[in-house]
Amino acid sequence: MKQTKSGRRLHWLFELAIFVKGVDGALETIGGLLILFVPLHSLDSVVRWLVAHELSESHDWLANAAEHLLDSLSLDTKQFASIYLVGHGLVKIFLVYALWREKLWAFPAALWFLALFIIYQLYRFTHTHSTALLIFALLDMCVSWFIWREYLARKAGLQPARSSKLR
Repeated sequence: MKQTKSGRRLHWLFELAIFVKGVDGALETIGGLLILFVPLHSLDSVVRWLVAHELSESHDWLANAAEHLLDSLSLDTKQFASIYLVGHGLVKIFLVYALWREKLWAFPAALWFLALFIIYQLYRFTHTHSTALLIFALLDMCVSWFIWREYLARKAGLQPARSSKLR
């Protein structure tokens, strides 16, 4: 089927969105593994070294948030954060791979997982009032829209599959 110029642009944005989600999943997995295997005191030292310049010159929001996080980091919190990041990252990588391979079942599965992540982010926002959580939820909603659009196009036969050479 012939695609319109706007359809090709939206498909390209879909592929970009899932690529970014895949990179994000890989970084979350690596970060979770680092948190798991790096001792608590070493994490504290490294993060304080990374934000020391910002803390000494100004009251940078990110540096202050990192310092507050370190102050409240316990062994249980470290373990939870690690398991959450690794699990979240691996789910993203798996779903991105399935979407990239154009597995039809992956579209609704990705939508369900994104919906759960969005609900969790909004729930956490009610406790933390972190603007970042709202931004992440909004970005996940945009990615969900791209996935939903691609899914409907595939089901209607409007979106041609990529060349078999890419699979």
